[in-house]
This record gives sequence, C-alpha cells and structure tokens, in this order.
Amino acid sequence: MDLARAAPSAGIRVVVVGLSDEHNDEGVDNRTVPLLRALGATVHELHTGRYDLTAVRRLCKLIHAENVDIVHTHLKHADVVGGAAAQLAHVPSVSTLHVIDIPTTRMHRLRVKLGLFARRHLSSRVIALSSAQLHWYATYSGDHQSITLLPNGISEPEAGANAAAVRGELGVPEGALLAVCISLMRPEKGHADLLEAIRLLPAEVPLVLALAGDGPLLGGIRSAVDSDPVLQDRVRVLGFRSDAAQLIAASDFVVHPSLEDALPTALISALAGARPIVATKVGGIPDIVGPGCGLLVEPGQPSALSAGIAEMVSTAVNDPAVYEQMCRQARARYESTFSADIWLRNLRALYSSAIDAQKPRRRRCFRGEGAEAT
Repeated sequence: MDLARAAPSAGIRVVVVGLSDEHNDEGVDNRTVPLLRALGATVHELHTGRYDLTAVRRLCKLIHAENVDIVHTHLKHADVVGGAAAQLAHVPSVSTLHVIDIPTTRMHRLRVKLGLFARRHLSSRVIALSSAQLHWYATYSGDHQSITLLPNGISEPEAGANAAAVRGELGVPEGALLAVCISLMRPEKGHADLLEAIRLLPAEVPLVLALAGDGPLLGGIRSAVDSDPVLQDRVRVLGFRSDAAQLIAASDFVVHPSLEDALPTALISALAGARPIVATKVGGIPDIVGPGCGLLVEPGQPSALSAGIAEMVSTAVNDPAVYEQMCRQARARYESTFSADIWLRNLRALYSSAIDAQKPRRRRCFRGEGAEAT
C-alpha cells in the first residue's frame, strides 16, 4: 500500500499481481484491491493454485504485456513463481524477506535451507528488513553478496477522526490512558501474553487497551475477554480496522507483544504518529524502538510486559516532560530512518542497480518510458 501511494513521485509504475485464491474469490483480500486501485496501481488476479504448473508462464506473459522492468516478490510462493517468471522473461527480480525462521529440527533446517537456496538462485537481489533478518539470511543461505538491508518506510499518517471521538467510541474513561496493539491475531504475535499482562496490572493503573487486527485467533481472543471481568473492563477487541493511523493518534502509546517479528509496520506507524512503544525484544523490533522511543522487554514473559506497560503509564501520568520527550524521539526516528521518502529513494536505487546489472539484450524490450514497473 505504501509503495503504491508513494511510487508515482519516484517515477515508478506499480503493477500488483495476486497469484492464488487463498483469501477469497478475487484472489487477494478484497479490502485491499479497491484501495490499491484507488492509489493508481494496476491489479491483476491470476487465480492460480499453489501447485498450478501454468502460473510461471502466465505471469511471464503478464510481465511482457505490462512492459515490466523489475519484479518484486513477497513470501515463499511468490518468490518461487515470481522469480522463475522473471528469469523466463529476462528481467531482474527482488525478493523481500518477511520472516526469521529459526530451524528447530534437522528436517526444519533442511526446509529452511532449500527455501533460501531457491530464493538465492531465483532473485537478483534480496532485501532484509532488519539487521537480525540479514544475519539470519546470511547464516543459513551462505549468501553475503545479494542481500541488502533496507527497512520498510511508510507514508505520513493521514488526518482522520479527532482523538476525542476515537476515545469516545472506545469508551475510554476520563483520566485513563489508551494503549493500542495493531497486529494480525496469530499465535506468534503474543496476544495471550498481552492479555495476561493486562490481568497482572494493579487495579489502580488507569489504562484501556484496544486490540486491532484480524486473524485466526480473533474469535478466541474475543471469547477470552468476554469471559474475564478484568479484561472486559480494560480491553476492547476491535477486529480489522482501516483507520490504524487514527487509532495511534488517539492513543497514548503502542504495545507490541510479539514472540517473533521481522519488522512490524505497526511500530513504524507508531513512530510516525509520535507515540512511544512498549514491545518485546525480538527480530527487527530493536531496529525500530531506538533509544528514548520506548521500552523493550523479553518475549514470552507476561510479567515483564506488564511491568513495562505499568512503567509507561506511570511516566505519562507522573512525568509528562519525559513522556513528551519520548514522543519527540519517536517522531524523529521516523523522519530519520523510516519515512517513505528515504525508503523509496533507497528502493529506487536498488531497483536501478538490479536493472543495470542485467545484460542490455536481456532488458532492452522491457524498458519503460522514464519509469519502472514493479
């Protein structure tokens, strides 16, 4: 979404291709398709199955038809299909890593190495979103040459409903603070630890927590909150929200309890919204939560998370000068490291490098007129 929003200013034309029908009849999440099209992106649906042997050739034809200069893939299935189609079409491809998959068994280790081997040989360049991810990829793939550290950036938050209206909608009492957690509701995102951390808070801590996001655990989380009087009073389960920036603007701080995470966009959004963060010290999260931007705690420890939340509440209530400085530090980190302008400039340079590395005969007919399609 952020690439589609910011790309025109960098002379990049964006073509989005959905490969499979895993989400719905359209092939990708139908909440995203109209938003992408409204931003000017061209969206194609191939409606292929995971083991559809025609997918590579069909995508190759689409690359030709759209006069694509470079293919940018995300996640394993797209890495294989997109990388192979790009090679067949004689255009470079870039793969962005989205996980840090630490092997736990010998067979798991073999699967990880096979996946990284395929990515290494199908992609011209590989993007790591965080320093932890870069180290993981280099360790398990043996590839230190094609990997580039390039954290995601996001666009400036758009103005929306005022904070008072959002807090009123969520039933935040006068004098209470609002923390938000914006995340897919999956086991590795740590919602169980967060709910336990909220249970452990002293009753006098004035806090309401809003949980935004969709996923397989949404129903279970709702049931857990509805069946616990303490959680009923403190927690609002919102499900999917398209107004994440407005939720952050209405909040006092952002919480992220993940057990693993490459580079959570929700925390970059917190920086953009000048909100401090309480999060777990895993994956790429320490790359986001720089000095003075918030608090980091050990993952999988609800008591430590609860203490971090209580400390942030205490700072906001009892030491507003320190709290305001944390807000300023968060915003400064966004501007220096995670703004869309910085990200897009670096991404455009990576695209250009990959395109220029191709032999002229392999890319001549795919050059656009003053723009690159990805």
